[in-house]
Amino acid sequence: MGCVHGKCCCGQYPTSSDGENREELGPYTGQGKHILANRSLDCVAVPSHNFRLEYSVLTQRGHYPDTPEKENQDSFCIKTKIQNNPNVHFFGVFDGHGQFGTQCSNFVKNRLVEILSSDPTLLDDPLKAYHLAFLATNEELHNSEIDDTMSGTTAITVLVIGDTLYVANVGDSRAVIAVKEGNRIVAEDLSHDQTPFRKDECERVKLCGARVLSVDQVEGLKDPGIQSWGDEETEGSDPPRLWVQNGMYPGTAFTRSVGDSTAEKIGVVAVPEVSMVQLTPNHPFFVVASDGVFEFLSSQTVVEMVARYSDPRDACSAIASESYNLWLEHEHRTDDITIILIQIKGLSNSGANSIKVRSGVNIQPNALKIRKGTPDTFVYPAAGSEVLGSLRSDFSDLHPCQHNVSPDQSPGRVVPSPALPLPSVVKFGVTDNCASDVKWLQFYSIAGRKRSRFQD
Repeated sequence: MGCVHGKCCCGQYPTSSDGENREELGPYTGQGKHILANRSLDCVAVPSHNFRLEYSVLTQRGHYPDTPEKENQDSFCIKTKIQNNPNVHFFGVFDGHGQFGTQCSNFVKNRLVEILSSDPTLLDDPLKAYHLAFLATNEELHNSEIDDTMSGTTAITVLVIGDTLYVANVGDSRAVIAVKEGNRIVAEDLSHDQTPFRKDECERVKLCGARVLSVDQVEGLKDPGIQSWGDEETEGSDPPRLWVQNGMYPGTAFTRSVGDSTAEKIGVVAVPEVSMVQLTPNHPFFVVASDGVFEFLSSQTVVEMVARYSDPRDACSAIASESYNLWLEHEHRTDDITIILIQIKGLSNSGANSIKVRSGVNIQPNALKIRKGTPDTFVYPAAGSEVLGSLRSDFSDLHPCQHNVSPDQSPGRVVPSPALPLPSVVKFGVTDNCASDVKWLQFYSIAGRKRSRFQD
């Protein structure tokens, strides 16, 4: 999902610290081979809880018949032993969009983890460190030589500290954890896509001055007064987008990102939503992936596919191939696809009775309820997990368009989110692009297909 004008072919294939393995897997339709880069297999221990993480990463350039030389705008970052601590590891996927999306995603993948790694409070207060790292990275991108006025990146990241995952999300890529329930494997979403389909996000950006309309509404084909768009599964072919009051831009279909300084003026912020989950032996693996994976595959389908393979490299290849083929069944092109699969090996403890958040908040399992007006946090039951807590940034004390937080303003202070379950649905009609002017809208109309008329 993204903005209304297309991404360009800028930058390089992302690389990992372990070098680069490439394989060819299947032909494009009339376009030779598509390349799977960084098909690697690595392992890192978590000695504090006597288990290990075995992980594989795969990133694949999309198929763009109209721009055959366009490069992969996805990037990823894997950093183990952060601050030389063998129990702290980072996994992130960054989906760039816009003309300079490649530069944006690579900038953010590098700086975000660098800022986190240099924060002396990271282990004492990972929630605050995460929050400030995103804001600082966003500010640095604005001040860099990269033109992010109509370009940026989403970011889905997982910080492993001992047996606890901290998942920070900005945008519409996704993290999913598998849960063993008897003989079944169940997908549990660890992030919630930030799009105008969400009522809370829609109302927030409206307060910042955004017009929220689908392309058909902007073009006058549908009544702009109708402010109900259904859901992504049924109405994703023409999703609600964000527009300035007197212009046909930027047209973002997400409500949070890093960069996108033009969209920032109408509420597109880099403030992450952070969730946390304590690992148990019932969690065999988790997945961090760009929305190129989840466009036509549900979270449940993805975890079921992973469960069929003992080697995470084979699982990544299978998911990338299936995603790629489904794209071509429905469209004339595909999105870039990036997936990190992390298998949890040897975790034998049953989990503690509470998650001790290092910011001082102690979330007890018997407190699994949402208390309206509670300023600190909320928690809710999650299948197979001891506790899943979600922390969403507090805009209540800010002007609707003000979102910069000073270092001495604690980001740990959050408000409850609406009592909505995290969805496990197929994401239809969501691309990852950016729009700048009427010419692009004219191009979309001529193309006549809501999903594929946006060049990623």
